Amino acid sequence: MESSEEEDDFPCIERIIPQSEVDSLYQSHTEKGIRKLCCELLDLKDAVENLCGNMHSKFLAFLRISEEAVEVKHELIELQKHISAQGILVQDLMTGVCSELEEWNQSSNDVTQVQHEPELPQFLEPLLNDRNDQKILFLENMDVLVAEHKFEEALEALDAEEKNYGELKGSGNNSSDDVSSYKSALSERKAMLEHQLVGIAEQPSISFPELKKALKGLIKLGKGPQAQQLMLKFYQSHLQKRIEALLPSSSLCPETFPSTLSKIVFSVISLTIKESALIFGDNPVYTNRIVQWAEWEIEYFVRVVKENAPSSETVSALRAACICTQASLNYCSILESQGLKMSKLLLVLLRPSVEEVLESNFRRARRVVLDMAESAECCPLSPQFASSLSAIATSSSSMLVESGMRFMHIVEEILEQLTPLASLHFGGNVLNRISQLFDKYMDALIRALPGPSDDDNLPELKEAVLFRAETDSEQLAILGIAFTILDELLPNAVLSRWMLQSEGKEPNSGSTENVTFNINASVELKEWRKHIQHSFDKLRDHFCRQYILTFIYSREGKTRLNAHIYLGDNREDIFWDSDPLPSLPFQALFAKLQQLAIVAGDVLIGKDKIHKILLARLTETVVMWLSDEQEFWGVLEDISAPLQPLGLQQLILDMHFTVEIARYAGYPSRHIHQIASAITARAIRTFSARGIDPQSALPEDEWFVETAKSAIHKFLLGASGSEASDTDEDHIIVHDEVVSDSDTVSSLSSMDSTESFASASMAELDSPSNLSDPDN
Repeated sequence: MESSEEEDDFPCIERIIPQSEVDSLYQSHTEKGIRKLCCELLDLKDAVENLCGNMHSKFLAFLRISEEAVEVKHELIELQKHISAQGILVQDLMTGVCSELEEWNQSSNDVTQVQHEPELPQFLEPLLNDRNDQKILFLENMDVLVAEHKFEEALEALDAEEKNYGELKGSGNNSSDDVSSYKSALSERKAMLEHQLVGIAEQPSISFPELKKALKGLIKLGKGPQAQQLMLKFYQSHLQKRIEALLPSSSLCPETFPSTLSKIVFSVISLTIKESALIFGDNPVYTNRIVQWAEWEIEYFVRVVKENAPSSETVSALRAACICTQASLNYCSILESQGLKMSKLLLVLLRPSVEEVLESNFRRARRVVLDMAESAECCPLSPQFASSLSAIATSSSSMLVESGMRFMHIVEEILEQLTPLASLHFGGNVLNRISQLFDKYMDALIRALPGPSDDDNLPELKEAVLFRAETDSEQLAILGIAFTILDELLPNAVLSRWMLQSEGKEPNSGSTENVTFNINASVELKEWRKHIQHSFDKLRDHFCRQYILTFIYSREGKTRLNAHIYLGDNREDIFWDSDPLPSLPFQALFAKLQQLAIVAGDVLIGKDKIHKILLARLTETVVMWLSDEQEFWGVLEDISAPLQPLGLQQLILDMHFTVEIARYAGYPSRHIHQIASAITARAIRTFSARGIDPQSALPEDEWFVETAKSAIHKFLLGASGSEASDTDEDHIIVHDEVVSDSDTVSSLSSMDSTESFASASMAELDSPSNLSDPDN
């Protein structure tokens, strides 16, 4: 019992397992995989060795077959030559037999005639036989040379034979039958030689040295025009292959594709001209054909460029067109050194495409500038633009500043694509389109101002409203943005680009072309400046007109500017003897201008020029309105109006006061003075017609000047604030900075006014402008 229990607790080991069995049972799958892979690699090695051996044996067989093919080819050529020679001999034999039969028939039919003919001297027969034998040998030699494609030797032999036998070059009508038959035989050999030379020249894979030999052979045979045609066909085929190889890159490199294509085309044309001169000389017949061929190739070049150009509205299309113009005209100048002038033809062919691209790009520019809500293009803010435009930004005019940014960005983007020669030939077109874009932008800004504009009756223009300016600061911001673009950003962008184009012209372009470029550029830029200045003037005049009309017609009572304030029944509020002052409307005008000047100083920071231009134009608008207002003069010229000398004095004082406002503010205008003088003269005539003597009723002119200056000083030195703001009081007193009497006029009227692109000089301010002009 005990032993059985022990056996249960410790089971006995029946046998010991060998190590090999353990290895076979427990070896890893990785080892099995490695062994299997090694076996497969060995099998693959054997297969590769077998394949290499087979390839080597097949390659040797291929070489052997190739050598045999070459030998068979040579044998076929020799056989062809032999057949050709035998054919010629058979043909000569048949010709000889036929001629003998014909002679025999003639001799048998004309026995009597033959009897009377003189017999050939016996000593000449050997010479004739020898000569005939030489001809036959020569013809046989020619046949062999032609069959063996020894064209140069055949041509030299023909030339030598024609020199030895002068009768071969004569007319066939007077020659004997032997000479005629011999010439016919030579003509047949020439035709065979020509046919073979043409066949060689027309081979697609022929090299130019071989072609040149064939062409020279044709020239020796008198086939010069045909030889030139073959040469042109060769270069045309060569050019076509290069163009076809380049076409796939048109979509990958759209900007460089035209320049590369022009290089290929014009280099082939140049090489053709050079080789033609070497082979055919300066014969006008050959030269005219070269010119005609070059014109065809240039037309084909322009057509390929247009067909593979990118979308015309993209910047890359404009860049590609400008690069194409630059490169092509440069290559044309190289052709001119070879006597071939193609620049005018090229410009005629390129102009429609370039103008189409310009039109499409400026159409895109109008969408970017005017359709801001729909345009999703990103316009990076140039530091130059940001510093100049953002200084004018007010809290509610960010969209206005963005529109100015967009305008300058799109214009500079277009200008950057221009190359020197593109600017030379298409610069006027570009400037004209920039002017049109600026006109559209100014029209949009005009619609942003209060009051009706000239374009409100056009339904297609009513939607393009960038921004609505309600306050004075917003309206001044519009004028500041427009003036900054006009005076600084736009001319700087255009002039800097034009200067770069002028400096970047190639030295070999010629001094005459440089002078022409500078003259044309100066004239075009001058006209362009006038155009955009006129466009800005429309915006400025619209602002001034609506601002002054709002000022005039929005006031009521005694501060309303009308003729009734100068009538006798309305003079009780004026203490003329004790304290003569301008009438209340002109006091209010002075206050309004002072208020606007303060706002302009805050909005138009650093823009003193536009500040002065606006104030001068506003003052000028008042007197122009007064001069042209028929209702105003109708009241004064009415015979029932109670006119008094004090009314005339008041009107003249108001005119002097207006002139002194302009002089005091530093923008004295001769035009304002002329209009004020015309109003004064008309008023004097009107009052004189009613029996008022101006000599006795009016003081001296110096009194009006001093009184107007004194009034300005009084308004500036002022009284209390309530008096200054109450427009219903007798006088309107305007507070401003207190200045000394001695420095007031001189300091403000002597402010620096530099000349600029905007023509803000005194000459510009003095130029009259009719506010009723439909253009304004």
